[in-house]
Amino acid sequence: MGFLASILAFFGLGGHPAPPPPAPPKTYLVAPTMVADEKAVFATIESANVVPARARIGGTIIELHVRQGDRVEQGQLIATVGDPKLALQVSSYSAQVQAAQAQLAQAKLDYDRAQRLIAAGAIAKNAFDQARTAYNVAASNVRSLDAQRAVIQQQSVEGQVLAPTAGRVITVPVTSGTVLLPGDTVATVAEQNFVLRLEVPERHARYIKVGDPIRLDGTDIGLDGPRFGTIKLVYPQIADGRVMADATVDGLSDYFVGERVRVWVSAGDRKTIVVPANLIVTRSGIDYAKLRLKSGAAIDVPVQRGETIQTPKQHDGLEILSGLQFGDRLLKP
Repeated sequence: MGFLASILAFFGLGGHPAPPPPAPPKTYLVAPTMVADEKAVFATIESANVVPARARIGGTIIELHVRQGDRVEQGQLIATVGDPKLALQVSSYSAQVQAAQAQLAQAKLDYDRAQRLIAAGAIAKNAFDQARTAYNVAASNVRSLDAQRAVIQQQSVEGQVLAPTAGRVITVPVTSGTVLLPGDTVATVAEQNFVLRLEVPERHARYIKVGDPIRLDGTDIGLDGPRFGTIKLVYPQIADGRVMADATVDGLSDYFVGERVRVWVSAGDRKTIVVPANLIVTRSGIDYAKLRLKSGAAIDVPVQRGETIQTPKQHDGLEILSGLQFGDRLLKP
């Protein structure tokens, strides 16, 4: 019976099928990676625009509703400017309007009487024309005084100083009771679109261009982990041996405008080997990587590590200076 089973198994006609071979372990392919030679420069957190909130009329600040550091929305009331002369002018024009309305009422009576008399042929045509003209002049005088009173009332309304844009109040150079002229600044508001303003040495200016990535340590400004951004504007002027550039970074803090942070920018590209840091182990002061041979065996090879490479796609990259070649496959230790 055993002999027959052996014969059937030899011809594949009986017995249990052979188990499939085990799947090969997951490996990491060592491939060339272009990395930037980074240069550490200083940058400041700046607002793209700082807009002044100005008084539209002259007068005295009656109420001040903001202070440095407050966040405001566009159109929010910042301060109220009052001028006692405006109230007096409104009262004066109101009295003149009342007098003009009394004159208009009298002119209306004279005009109506003239209409009845000229229909009866009791007055001359020129007397009727004079009454009609007097009525039209009185009506125009009332409208003119109403318009002048409305101008003064509008000036009183314009005493409200409103925030020109949404953002954070940077400076408030006035206090309650301060006398202002039309156009004086009550507060300056930094727009909420904050940027990093870089100062790059001019010897690296030719490497800086719009669209280049930048990297900063988020812990410098109270963020967790690195942050990556993009250069949006390079100023076409060199001042004091430095080139200015603006970069945008997501999650950028906006409280301390003018805060200095350290930023890494590209100063050229080079080809190197970058592997995840968890593929490298250190034993007795020597770094090792587990290399999978073509035969399927795995050996530990010593490597020389370089600097940490952080990119938007890989935050834990590690440069390998020697010990590995392009095409090698690594296993997790």
